[in-house]
Amino acid sequence: MPTQEDVRRIVSALPGAIESSESFGFGVLVKGKHKGFLWEWLERVDPKKARVRNPGVLAIVVPNLQAKEMLLNADIPGVFTEPHYNGYPAILIRLNEVPMSDLEDMVIEAYRAKAPKSLTQD
Repeated sequence: MPTQEDVRRIVSALPGAIESSESFGFGVLVKGKHKGFLWEWLERVDPKKARVRNPGVLAIVVPNLQAKEMLLNADIPGVFTEPHYNGYPAILIRLNEVPMSDLEDMVIEAYRAKAPKSLTQD
């Protein structure tokens, strides 16, 4: 079962990736602006109250809405969405369900979706 420490390890190998100082999340600088690609899900537990951090679930950016639909239909354990993310290229992942290899692939793709080409060119 992957943990936040596993996510930190994966992200540590990505050039220019920065961990947020405010909450569990990561981004990259693009033209001087922080662009997040992965963060702790803020769950709406009570419709009349503020969202609450859920450390067991990550929101991860995907390249586009077609990629989002593909991932949601791929039957990968732990991958889901909620109405808040309708029309936005991101998925939600339950860390206690997703296979480590799938998590690694999705974190790297999220980074590549936001990072400038100068950091992602091999």
